[in-house]
Amino acid sequence: MLFPKKVKHRKWQTGRKSEARRSRPDTRGITLSFGSYGLKATTPARLTSNQIEAARKILSRATGKGGKVWIRVFPDRPITQKPAEVGMGHGKGDPKYFVFEVRPGRILFEIDGVADTPARDALRRAGTKLPMKTTVVIR
Repeated sequence: MLFPKKVKHRKWQTGRKSEARRSRPDTRGITLSFGSYGLKATTPARLTSNQIEAARKILSRATGKGGKVWIRVFPDRPITQKPAEVGMGHGKGDPKYFVFEVRPGRILFEIDGVADTPARDALRRAGTKLPMKTTVVIR
């Protein structure tokens, strides 16, 4: 699983839940930079490290030894949670896991060294493991 080795701030502020702000298209990481095929997000979501790993496993199995996979996102935002049956107050909860805030248009994964049909199929299957709608893009 992906998570930062060291962080400057252990707990982040929560942030707004405004749908308009989250669904504004991303401006960075929106073009294919490394591979020939990519998986692009079309809706906003929070991507956990477990979900990234599940999609990466599918892509690495499909590419085999001949292909290469690039992960274009890294979960660095900590999500905190208080233990079960703990009352209100007594401060913020402990960090539970890390997420990456995905906005529409972001390229999540790229692959290369695989034929057209298997590459599209692998990216489509990897997209089913993620909590947002995705589309396959080609260079």
